[in-house]
Amino acid sequence: MPGKIKKVEKSQAPSNASLDPGSFPPKVYLKALPLRSLDDVNVVKEEVKSGNILILRISPLAKKSVEDVKRAVNQLCEFTESIGGDIARLGEERVVVTPSSVRIWREKTTVSETKAPTAA
Repeated sequence: MPGKIKKVEKSQAPSNASLDPGSFPPKVYLKALPLRSLDDVNVVKEEVKSGNILILRISPLAKKSVEDVKRAVNQLCEFTESIGGDIARLGEERVVVTPSSVRIWREKTTVSETKAPTAA
């Protein structure tokens, strides 16, 4: 019958009983950290190497030195590329850095789809 949900027989249903607890990947943490100095880049690298995802607030470093922000972001871009991770900007003040097991989804927009700001 069209539109009717097909009932799954018990023998077809996936069984979680056969899963080995040791087969699950280690826990991944999402951490939000401020980037206050260039030394914090090493902390970020270690966290990402451990498999964690970091959201970095770059405004504390930007208040001190825009050049240091550029250096830090360049170092993080090179690092994420070297490990197969991903990095992206989240607005004006934040950057997200992920390990190789995580990809950042980027919406593909064309020029015609974006709305131009109005003066009103």
